[in-house]
Amino acid sequence: MRKLILATTALSLGLGLGAITAHAEDTADSGLLQLPIVETPLELTIHMHHKRYTSYNENWPVEQAAREITNIYLKNATVGSNSDNSDEALNLLLASGKIPDIVAMAGIKPQVDKYGPEGAFLPLNDLIDEYAPDIKAFFDNHPEVRDAITSSDGNIYYIPYLPDGKYGRGYFIRYDWLNKLGLDVPQDVEALHEVLLAFRNGDPNGNGLKDEVPYFATQFNELIRLVTLWDGRSSGSDTQFDFYVKDGEIHHGFVENGYHEGISNLAQWYREGLIDPEIFTRGNNSRETLLGQNLGGMTHDWFASTAGFNDSLKDRIAGFDWGAMAPPASISGVRMEEHRRIPVKPDGWAMGYANKHPEETMKYFDFWFTPEGRDLANFGVEGQYWDMVDGHPQFKTEILTNGQPVNNQLYAVGAQLQARGYPQDYAYEEQWTNQTALDGIALYDEGNYLIDQFLGVSMNEQEQAVYDKYWPAVRTYMLEKQQAWILGSASVDDDWEGYLNQVDKMGYWKVIAAMQEAYDRQYKKSN
Repeated sequence: MRKLILATTALSLGLGLGAITAHAEDTADSGLLQLPIVETPLELTIHMHHKRYTSYNENWPVEQAAREITNIYLKNATVGSNSDNSDEALNLLLASGKIPDIVAMAGIKPQVDKYGPEGAFLPLNDLIDEYAPDIKAFFDNHPEVRDAITSSDGNIYYIPYLPDGKYGRGYFIRYDWLNKLGLDVPQDVEALHEVLLAFRNGDPNGNGLKDEVPYFATQFNELIRLVTLWDGRSSGSDTQFDFYVKDGEIHHGFVENGYHEGISNLAQWYREGLIDPEIFTRGNNSRETLLGQNLGGMTHDWFASTAGFNDSLKDRIAGFDWGAMAPPASISGVRMEEHRRIPVKPDGWAMGYANKHPEETMKYFDFWFTPEGRDLANFGVEGQYWDMVDGHPQFKTEILTNGQPVNNQLYAVGAQLQARGYPQDYAYEEQWTNQTALDGIALYDEGNYLIDQFLGVSMNEQEQAVYDKYWPAVRTYMLEKQQAWILGSASVDDDWEGYLNQVDKMGYWKVIAAMQEAYDRQYKKSN
């Protein structure tokens, strides 16, 4: 019954059916975790650190409910909660010499890859097989996830946060401006250029001023994303400026011809006034500012939150019509949506080496993969935030209509915590996603524009040393040149040959070689 309801929800969206159904099936034949986990209450210490919540809160309603169900009591032992940098907090924790039973944090993967083989964290492989039937079932159904979280020594050291759903960001455009100017939705990069020029010169907001901002973005990497329109690449995952994989080989887009041509054209668009002049500085309020003032014409951003402006502004701005559009075809005719939700994050939790209750801790980790634990992690406490309707959690009306972002309400009670290892359920987001976003997602689903993602590599000590020695400086140089080229203080065409020589001298190809060795070991071992 549960699988049927989840599948029906997915079909109503026209998306994510494979992911959502798989999450239901992951626990179908795994056996049942015996609850409570222990008869006598057991306390375990935890360091939990994420930018959104820099310390574990024992009073979160979700945690209190989990205690009642499992009889496992987590006690806060977070170090560095005065900083929002999780790596800094972990360094302070390691320096203290007292690692708690559980370490939960954003970006835990590279930390356990480094310190797990040195003995700071317990290997989890055998514990998963013996005491975590639901986690094991998930990994058996998603071997690529198991590969992605396996360290260079063959051990798994953390249970990850596992996003759900397929679609993240998409292109949005002012349909009312298109209609006013007699323009069609742009279907390729040349047509897009003409539309943006018309937005700039045709006074679509009707105020008699040339104040329109044709293309804007809340993050400047969403400008660089446009290099895909010239067959370049800006990233291979949901992490900005990441590496990508093609035919089993590690690449980075910033040294390739498509990127060169793309940046050259984007610099020209910037000179033509088609790009927000504050693209590198305006920041997260770009949508509120530019759409709210009837100035913004187009962006590339998250479906749910971006589509929400169609509801909030349609009564304030006459005729306001803001919606998703398909990715324009590139110069070679490729329609690509480079961004998607990655199936596994480097966030989650691990066991400290001194944990004296690894069996009970692994059973506790497994609880969050059971239907009951997954609902608690995704939706909050039943009866407080949601009710079971036809076998599936349904948020209470007041949660959806009180004017507060639903995800922020959930963070406040201990749900949707990315430093917890658990499988997300996209159905939680679908309930507060408006029809504009759902229509856009359906459009992208029909067009099948998504591409595969790079799930990262687990480097050994030597490979990591190469990466740490060379990549930070190379990446900084790349981004500095990128910004200079866009803003016009340097010419990408004039600089390109020297740029390639410089990244070579700085060790770029040594980084690629190290990562390739790690990739081959991690993902090609069964071939």
